[in-house]
Amino acid sequence: MKPKLVVIGAAGRMGRRIVALATESNRFDIVGAIENEGHPEIGKDAGLTAGIGSLNVPLGNSWPAEANIAIDFSLPEAADRTLQQCIARGAALVLGTTGLTATQQEAVKTAAKRIPILYGTNMSVGMNVLFSIVGKVAALLGEDYDIEIVEEHHRFKKDAPSGSALTLAQNICKATNRPYPDSLIYGRSGKEALRQKGEIGMHAVRAGDITGVHSVLYSALGETITLNHTAHSRDTLVRGALRAAEWILGKPPALYSMADVLGIE
Repeated sequence: MKPKLVVIGAAGRMGRRIVALATESNRFDIVGAIENEGHPEIGKDAGLTAGIGSLNVPLGNSWPAEANIAIDFSLPEAADRTLQQCIARGAALVLGTTGLTATQQEAVKTAAKRIPILYGTNMSVGMNVLFSIVGKVAALLGEDYDIEIVEEHHRFKKDAPSGSALTLAQNICKATNRPYPDSLIYGRSGKEALRQKGEIGMHAVRAGDITGVHSVLYSALGETITLNHTAHSRDTLVRGALRAAEWILGKPPALYSMADVLGIE
């Protein structure tokens, strides 16, 4: 039996691609397409909004009772309701929303005691491989190498730095015993902006329609190593999320990550 999928923020940029690629895969039954009550697309067919033809699933604000898996890449304001609805139905959740508050992150951990939740700042397979190696590289290179993180996204992205950039920084800090987030310096300006030993520079670019570029620079006197991940389209994130949604069904309540899906230790 196919998973009964609810897509949160189904009329958004990510939501439309989730609807489209989940349908294309033929491995899910989309039973719900959730949007805010005041959204101009409310009542329209989610498939038509996604550009794939009618699915007979209208965009709305009501959750179907039969849902057993939800994917949410919408705004932080929607996360609380998503958690409540998933708990009420015993539905698994793949949550890719960035910019969650500390309180919301704690709520995710609490909810994961009752339902299986996979939370990640980036569902791309390649990006998760990068997450797994940035700390190891930093530890191998040692203290003589300065570290800078540069992330680039489209002009419409609200939060900065990206959740993925912060995850990169967290993993580096953990592997090198740096305090997080105290080691981060967000951009530099002024006449007294000399780099301090041990700090990690964090830089956010917002321009045009850039899907997502993350670069980690390790530089010492004489050489520079750069690790880079470039997302060509949102589809790479969606495919990772769909892979995660299939993986998490049937798992016991817990907080999972893409590393679990991919078997990364």
